[in-house]
Amino acid sequence: MKHTFIMRSLLAVLVLAVMFSCSKEEKVPADEYIKMETSLGTIYIDLFEAETPLHAANYKKLAEDGSLEGIYFHRVIPGFVVQGGDPLTRDNNTRQDDGTGSIGERIPAEIGQPHLRGALGAARDNNPEKKSNGSQFYFCLARLGQLDGNYTVFGTVVDGMDVVDKIAALERDPRDNPLESVIIQKTSMISSEDIPEK
Repeated sequence: MKHTFIMRSLLAVLVLAVMFSCSKEEKVPADEYIKMETSLGTIYIDLFEAETPLHAANYKKLAEDGSLEGIYFHRVIPGFVVQGGDPLTRDNNTRQDDGTGSIGERIPAEIGQPHLRGALGAARDNNPEKKSNGSQFYFCLARLGQLDGNYTVFGTVVDGMDVVDKIAALERDPRDNPLESVIIQKTSMISSEDIPEK
């Protein structure tokens, strides 16, 4: 009898514990996005963290520590790409070396995502492993299937593609460098709740 009472008491405590734990709301961490404020407007970027973890982690770090701030977009080809991320463009009066710099080491290729309009890709040189530049990136202005399988796409623009289009419409020099410098003024990590509703 005493044994039965103890077992029922333990069962009751167990049921109460399960009910109490189920009533607690578990907080799911919000998705993180890059907010890129430029001299022409703000671009919001969703990183492909599951598909390209190395690139996503690298660009989150660049955004959080302000490494891209003060850099201008140095290569614009209408109907193709808008490219930036070269630290040599920061506080720089010469454009001859634009596109040759990098922050940090090359990132191993994580190729697989398609080059759709608004896709964020990682620039690279002609290295055989297709490793990406440590900081240079590009936004696709159209579907660019010819780049699939050769470059890592690691994110997409979720808001602010109109800003990218404004950059693409600027007058350029013979090296496709916009005559008006569009500067990345600030980058930060935000949650989906901070993206403006359309």
